[in-house]
Amino acid sequence: MAAEIILIVGSTGAGKTTYARRLAEELGGVRFSIDEWMTTLFWADSPQPIEFAWTMERIARCEAQIFAMVRQLAARGVLALLDLGFTTKEHRDKFRALAAEAGLSAAVHFIDVPADERWYRVNRRNRERGETYAMQVDRQMFDFMDAMWEPPLEAEWSADGGLRINGSGSA
Repeated sequence: MAAEIILIVGSTGAGKTTYARRLAEELGGVRFSIDEWMTTLFWADSPQPIEFAWTMERIARCEAQIFAMVRQLAARGVLALLDLGFTTKEHRDKFRALAAEAGLSAAVHFIDVPADERWYRVNRRNRERGETYAMQVDRQMFDFMDAMWEPPLEAEWSADGGLRINGSGSA
């Protein structure tokens, strides 16, 4: 049985949103990208400078609503692709547990890109402000997120039809 949920996993600048967009189109799934939700719903009201606790509370609200939508999609046989960062194993485990509680399977697609390439991509995205641009990511934010990054081990990404995609975009 194919997974009903795909967790798109990678650190900042790995290409998660680009990959999720392409895969959603190829598979006829629905994509949820946390940066788009946060930008649309909360950034205009965010404290300056951004406060971690304020941000995490709102991310949790978005994730709860996103998972409610995922359950509805699964009931209709529609694949959900979650581009929610999944920086830590704990975060990925939480969503795999939610899936299991709902009787759904979740696969990890791990986009593995070296930090120097990811920083290059983030700078380009900051300059070009193309379709995957949601917010300016400076070096301090990049380093902060990278310090929290816990790459998935093979047992995590190889289960339930998951994949590891190398930096060039091939599996």
